Amino acid sequence: MKIVIAMDSFKGTLGAARACGVVAEAIVAAQPGVEIVVRPMADGGEGTAAALMATSGGQWVPATVMGPLAEMEVRAGFAWLPADRTAVVEMASASGMGLLRPERLDPMKTTTFGTGQLVRAALDHGAERILLGVGGSATVDGGVGAATALGWRFLAGDGTAVPLGGGGLGRICEIVPPNCGIEIPVDVLCDVDSPLCGSHGAARVYGPQKGATPEMVEILDAGLSHLAALAADQLGVRVRDLPGAGAAGGLAAGAVAFMDARLVSGIETVMTQAHLRSDVGDADWVITGEGRFDAQSMRGKVVSGVARVAREGGARVAVIAGQVDLSERLWQAAGIEAVLACMSPGMDLPSALERSEELLSEAAGRFARQHLAG
Repeated sequence: MKIVIAMDSFKGTLGAARACGVVAEAIVAAQPGVEIVVRPMADGGEGTAAALMATSGGQWVPATVMGPLAEMEVRAGFAWLPADRTAVVEMASASGMGLLRPERLDPMKTTTFGTGQLVRAALDHGAERILLGVGGSATVDGGVGAATALGWRFLAGDGTAVPLGGGGLGRICEIVPPNCGIEIPVDVLCDVDSPLCGSHGAARVYGPQKGATPEMVEILDAGLSHLAALAADQLGVRVRDLPGAGAAGGLAAGAVAFMDARLVSGIETVMTQAHLRSDVGDADWVITGEGRFDAQSMRGKVVSGVARVAREGGARVAVIAGQVDLSERLWQAAGIEAVLACMSPGMDLPSALERSEELLSEAAGRFARQHLAG
């Protein structure tokens, strides 16, 4: 029997590689004769670089860059996949919410400049392709900060540079390209289809969780709309209604406009990079999972992508998650045959998080005894 283990991270507790390892160890302990293939997964958010390094034999290249606030300096970096000279840049490592205390979140000031510095470092390293993961952003600057780090200039009416941060977008009058643009493919790994602006856009949907007040949301949304108009008028690039352009506070839109990037499915790219389809072709079971299995899991996230590829390959699908908040009817309709929760009824979340590895191991053991025995 062959089992492919393709877990996402359990945010805040276990990375994808460790989650896969815990499940593998528990299954081998319960059923020693099974063949195990481990493929850590991610969807373009935090953990994508680590997952791809684990599956592709890459290495981490450190770099010190600007943090999400201009006065900050952070130790970040990118994953280097030497086989195809690909750099995996996670914007969260330079411009993410996790780098700021809650009281310092301010999308009027936060910037993607450090993410642009990482892209520049990857280019200087000799990258022939860049995968840009855009989950976990603290910013709503339309990617202007990242573009500034790459040599673009954004000028106010008096010819001076507009300050970094989302609050300055509405002051931009002229966009000046660099002498030399990016000449290699840049793929933005998205797991949302949010537009840049409007009622479902970056400022209104995600701005409040990044510290935006209702007044800030209005300013930021107007700024993103203004940026989209300038990109269309001055660069001939239309990003306003592009699905996914609102990801990471509009960094996705900025990548299209200023890096000639394309927006792609994060989980699809990771599965392709990890050669998951060839692994599941002769597998009996594929096990995937994450911290919380709910309706969002079935919308372009790791579980939905892995389940689809497993079904296409004829393998049975199981999900092991910290919490399960999806009806049996819905997960069965998605072709998933078994779902196990790590948390038992009545268990409080803080206790479960402290015991995450132990509980995941126990759930994997239960799966092995219930579905692999005999």
